[in-house]
Amino acid sequence: MRMLIIGQGKTGRVVTEIARERGHSVQTLEEKENRDAGSLTAPNLASFDVLIDFTTPEAVVKNLRACLANGAKVVVGTTGWYQHLEDMRALTARKNAGLLYSTNFSFGVQLLYQLAKLLGNQAGGYQFKIEETHHTEKLDSPSGTALTLQKVLEATAYGASATIDAHRVKDAIGTHRLEVSSDNERIVVEHQALSRRSFAYGAVRGAEWLATRRGSFDFQDVFPQILS
Repeated sequence: MRMLIIGQGKTGRVVTEIARERGHSVQTLEEKENRDAGSLTAPNLASFDVLIDFTTPEAVVKNLRACLANGAKVVVGTTGWYQHLEDMRALTARKNAGLLYSTNFSFGVQLLYQLAKLLGNQAGGYQFKIEETHHTEKLDSPSGTALTLQKVLEATAYGASATIDAHRVKDAIGTHRLEVSSDNERIVVEHQALSRRSFAYGAVRGAEWLATRRGSFDFQDVFPQILS
């Protein structure tokens, strides 16, 4: 498969590494080479089966507009842009493109969401709290993952409302902690990323899945298919 990895920051470099390990033909595009999505032209995009974006909230929307307008298939690992999601979904539909998005492509985090659904559907009368810790260079706070976890709980049977405490610590990769408590007991579920490979691997697996499809997809919804 021919992949273009947009963004060569810490996670983007690992995405590139894993895509090559899995036997794909990979090219990379750094942000400084792609001012205002200028490198994402129709002739260039036609050379790739799928693109993966790990850039910044400032760059990703322009990248998406350029890619989707030309019918490309894009996996987005960048966070902090979801106020534009419905516009991007509409563009995907108009241009018969492909879009796979997630606030977190880690398989472990997807399992955390499933556990949160289970707890939210069963634990009426309990209090919910989310705590997340990331590196100081992370631009969005709370993290997209924490916000997604909060929305997962709100959508459950009891409409669980969860507060979020966000922390930024130098070199922290990412920890999300869900606490469910009552006056008499407490349940704690925690996901800790040990390396960026967990995010990168999920994004590459997602790209492999998207390459044969068109439409807009949330990784949370299609994860069971990808996992199997």
